[in-house]
Amino acid sequence: MSGSTKVMGVLTVGTLVVVTAYTAALGSNGWLWFGWVVLGLVTIGVIASRGN
Repeated sequence: MSGSTKVMGVLTVGTLVVVTAYTAALGSNGWLWFGWVVLGLVTIGVIASRGN
């Protein structure tokens, strides 16, 4: 894994923590979860493309 891939992974996990905290404190927001899913899929795509 390169440095940028690690940063992207950390950003994805950090965003999950923030979205989960927001949901617990203020209620669910579908757009936040949608954004996190998109970010997660992009991260997975980057990791998969680096592996080849």
